[in-house]
Amino acid sequence: MKRILIIIFIFLFNYAGIAQTEKFSKLSPTQDQSMEARLVAGLLTQYHYEKIPIDDELSTVIFDDYLSSLDVNKHYFLKEDIEGFQKYRDRLDDHIKLGYLLPPYEIFNVFRERFMERIDFVENELSFDFDYNKEEYLTINADSLDYVNSTDELNDRWRKLIKSQALDFKLDEKADTTIERLIKERYSRLKKTIGDYESRDVFQLYMNTFAESFDPHSSYFSPITSENFKIRMSQSLEGIGATLTTDGNYTRVASVVPGGPAFESKMINTDDKILAVAQGSEGEFVDITGWRLDDVVQKIRGPKGTIVRLKIIEAGTPVSSGMPQEITIVRDKIKLDSQTPYAEIKEVYRDGNQYNVGIITIPAFYMNFEDMRAGVKDYGSTTRDVKTILDTIKGKVDGIVVDLRSNGGGSLQEAIELSGLFIKEGPVVQIRDSDGSIELGEDEDEEIYYGGPLTILTNRFSASASEIFSGAIQDYKRGVVIGENTFGKGTVQNLISLNQFVPKVKDTLGQVKLTLAKYYRVNGSSTQHKGVRPDIKMPSPYTAKTFGESSYQRALEWDQIESSNFTPSNDIDENILAKLNEKHEKRLKEEQYLRNLKNEVDEAVNQQSMYRISLNIDKRKAENEAAMERRNAANELNERISADPELIDKINTDGEIKDPYLREGILVLADLIAMGIG
Repeated sequence: MKRILIIIFIFLFNYAGIAQTEKFSKLSPTQDQSMEARLVAGLLTQYHYEKIPIDDELSTVIFDDYLSSLDVNKHYFLKEDIEGFQKYRDRLDDHIKLGYLLPPYEIFNVFRERFMERIDFVENELSFDFDYNKEEYLTINADSLDYVNSTDELNDRWRKLIKSQALDFKLDEKADTTIERLIKERYSRLKKTIGDYESRDVFQLYMNTFAESFDPHSSYFSPITSENFKIRMSQSLEGIGATLTTDGNYTRVASVVPGGPAFESKMINTDDKILAVAQGSEGEFVDITGWRLDDVVQKIRGPKGTIVRLKIIEAGTPVSSGMPQEITIVRDKIKLDSQTPYAEIKEVYRDGNQYNVGIITIPAFYMNFEDMRAGVKDYGSTTRDVKTILDTIKGKVDGIVVDLRSNGGGSLQEAIELSGLFIKEGPVVQIRDSDGSIELGEDEDEEIYYGGPLTILTNRFSASASEIFSGAIQDYKRGVVIGENTFGKGTVQNLISLNQFVPKVKDTLGQVKLTLAKYYRVNGSSTQHKGVRPDIKMPSPYTAKTFGESSYQRALEWDQIESSNFTPSNDIDENILAKLNEKHEKRLKEEQYLRNLKNEVDEAVNQQSMYRISLNIDKRKAENEAAMERRNAANELNERISADPELIDKINTDGEIKDPYLREGILVLADLIAMGIG
């Protein structure tokens, strides 16, 4: 009888284990996914600009990138897992051409198993009785970490990770019991998210990794991903004006909608991570780590005129490396005309002279192709709208600043035509196809619509069409580029539906976005990686390695072709730029608003370069307080600038301009006007 009871107990124990396994049953590919994988591989091989072969070298890239997409911080896999996967390192190329997808699913199933073990450790084994006075550190730079050999080592890594998260809550004056509850709730959400993964989710993840192995702007969208993207795009039109995506356990800003509240605030940018959301000016922050994207969108959206507060980590900064920045945004309904350029006129005083400066902000390069094809006379167009602005202001201003900051691009044709408003005629951009043929994008109109002093304001988020326009103005020596180095995206993509290649298939297949061509400036230089380097450089927290095209490992290389035949205006020569830079450098040393900006930038760069953070409460508190003091000093300075007449006179510009980049852009233009240039 006793033996029978033991057998029954063993059976029940094993049955419980089986039930647990069935809850998160192993995922496997379908026959349709096998067919789609072969199709994607064929498309990328045949049509991608670089004609990259699917071989052992590419297989290694896919292997490493797929593991990184699952476990970028080496928090889940054990070294023995990675060693077991090594048999696939140089085989994935052959597998994907055959549509054989079992290896990536095997790797994912091991990942999910390890993931659930980590959640179980946090929920059931980890003691939250942390010693916050102990001197120890958490390594936050994944490159300095390796996979661990044992579960005990992984447990210690997770103890430090959770201790760091608990320390953030403790410094936010949360009680110990509350801290434990909040962290366990966070990982419970993550458990559900990973547990809900289906076969199509793994396929999307792997095929996107495969597409990005060709270059970072090529990607795969499954049917459900494409549909959800459209939904999120429409949802983003009410709220802060930002499209969001999931990045591991975090919510990342995929893009900022031109003209929306986020764009206008200049406080949130592409690739920023959102950690927490609060409603109103005094609402309590809610941690959104591990939340489903749709739930995050609903949390951030809200009626026009209401306030939402966000805790963000700026692009290029590791999530664990420092105190999140708190920002406040007033929600608004974003209209389709939010991309429309707009202008204002500011007075600026230099050396006893008053100048009127026009500031034209261009959020995006757009053209309403449907209306244009339909013959609508006043179809939407960036160039048309800027032309209307110029008609209104050009007789009233002594010079113009064109603000392209955070303008991610858009219509190539609009970049060409807008350039034509400021130059006589000639090529604006060169486009090279994969077969080596080169097409010129030219301004064929000899009229210069505005020929006065001109400056262009850029930042690291100015990309694509913005780089074509600012590069052309610089190459033609027509104006001065001020600000940060631009993004450095010099490639052209197109979205291709897989259904057009297999029309007999009734089901909706995915889409592939792939790189088909490259942009080149009129002087023959690619904008790839290099972007447009400003003539007058402002302090920037973003380096090429942390944000921009050069931060992508698989980005296409920079190269150069022959210069096109163009005639510079020579309004701006090296002597003029030297004089402008001399005045700018003097202000960097003497003007408090620029010195303060430099301190902020230095702090941001320091945050990005950190490879470990202290888990000692006194040290962490001191670091946070120092960062907060610097931010408060910046805010106080901006407030004083807008109210103190002495400060207004000292910096010789309109006291209402709190934006240090725009302020300096106006002053450089005023110096240019004073020289009689343009």
